[in-house]
Amino acid sequence: MLLGRNGVRVRLWGHLPAEMEQLKRDRENRHFLPGIPFPAEVTFTADLKQAIDAVDEVLLVVPSHAFRKVLEQLRPLLSTGTSLSWATKGLDPHSGKLLHQVARELLGEQHPIAVISGPSFAGEVARGLPTAVTVASSSPAHGQRLAGYLHSDNFRPYTSDDLTGLEVGGAAKNVMAIAAGISDGLGFGANARAALITRGLAEVMRLGLALGGKRETFMGLGGLGDLVLTCTDDQSRNRRMGLALARGLSVDQALREIGQEVEGVKTAQEIRSRAHALGVEMPITEQTWQVLYQGLDPEAAVRRLLERRHRAEAG
Repeated sequence: MLLGRNGVRVRLWGHLPAEMEQLKRDRENRHFLPGIPFPAEVTFTADLKQAIDAVDEVLLVVPSHAFRKVLEQLRPLLSTGTSLSWATKGLDPHSGKLLHQVARELLGEQHPIAVISGPSFAGEVARGLPTAVTVASSSPAHGQRLAGYLHSDNFRPYTSDDLTGLEVGGAAKNVMAIAAGISDGLGFGANARAALITRGLAEVMRLGLALGGKRETFMGLGGLGDLVLTCTDDQSRNRRMGLALARGLSVDQALREIGQEVEGVKTAQEIRSRAHALGVEMPITEQTWQVLYQGLDPEAAVRRLLERRHRAEAG
């Protein structure tokens, strides 16, 4: 919608033909974005080859667990030099790699790549509310071109070269949002939420720096900005997952209630594994994982965090 309103011709692809036909017929997404019409520049197809024929940029916005599979489908169809970007937030569940590492593994160096991330609920972008994000690219020219496609009176993209930091921030904040939802759902209050966000940022930074990210990225839109948004607003599916767990729902029950992808559930597993492999301490991630995968009572998880031995705040 944003690109179309900016005058960019967009072919929107989805793997379910019936859903794409409905979008084409209705000219709006009545399920998730009712009442917001698609610009005339947006067309629809379930044919991936047709979708990317003679395009300048391929923008992937699929769940992280599908990223590798869709990229494998795209690989034989991409023209040499076609740019690739994505707004997916998560890690590859098959390998635990960051998504730009998966892209390089499958595509080599012949395609410029970029990631778009930051505090940006889809509904607010669709309604034209002010939003700012970060575009990180391996190529400054590609990053600037992609930012130019996105920039409008109500949407401001900043550029960066730190793909690692931006991807770690976008993935790990979803785990922190589940923890914040649990805390709020249990009625632990604003003080606890602020502590979780602050210490959560410290965790995200420890992991990101260990993986090669830049400290300033985690203090920007794709780090602190996205973390605050996702932890504090009920538009966040990950926060709603935590709220549901605090009410006593199981993970499966909560997923059915939310009815959309909740990236933080799978990401908790992947982030925990990477942290263990690198020797990075991530206590909030650990307790969230215990709730999601070991059946730990949510209140016990928060209590464990509060009862940890005192230490200096730095580090």
